[in-house]
Amino acid sequence: QVQLVESGGGLVQDGGSLRLSCAASGSTFSIYASGWFRQAPGKGREFVIGIRWSDNITYYKDSVSGRFTIFRDYANNTVYLQMNSLKSEDTGVYYCAAQQTKGVYKSAYRMALAAEYDFWGQGTQVTVSS
Repeated sequence: QVQLVESGGGLVQDGGSLRLSCAASGSTFSIYASGWFRQAPGKGREFVIGIRWSDNITYYKDSVSGRFTIFRDYANNTVYLQMNSLKSEDTGVYYCAAQQTKGVYKSAYRMALAAEYDFWGQGTQVTVSS
C-alpha cells in the first residue's frame, strides 16, 4: 500500500505561482509513476501532468505546457507540481495519484489515464482569482 498526502494549495491571483507537494509513504518502492489530476467545480476529474519514476519521463496536458512542471525529491519520496502563470481555469481540487509497478513497461501516455492509478491522495484546493 502507498499513502499519498498533498499540500500546498491555496488562493493565488491570476498570473501567480504555487507549488504543490505529494508526499508518498508505505511501499514507495512499488511506485511506477505519479500523476496530478484536477477537478473543477461541476466538472469531471482531468489529468494534468505525470512523471515516471524509473527515468523521470514526464507527460502533460497541452494547456499546462510551459507553465507547469513536475519533479521528484528522491530522498523524501515527494513529488512536486510547480505551477506558474496560473489562470482562472486552473482552479480546482488537485489530486496526487500513484501507479503501482506491474512488471510491464507502459507508454508515457498511460500516465494520463485515471484508471491506471492505484492510489490517490485526498486532494488540495487551488483557487486562482482574476
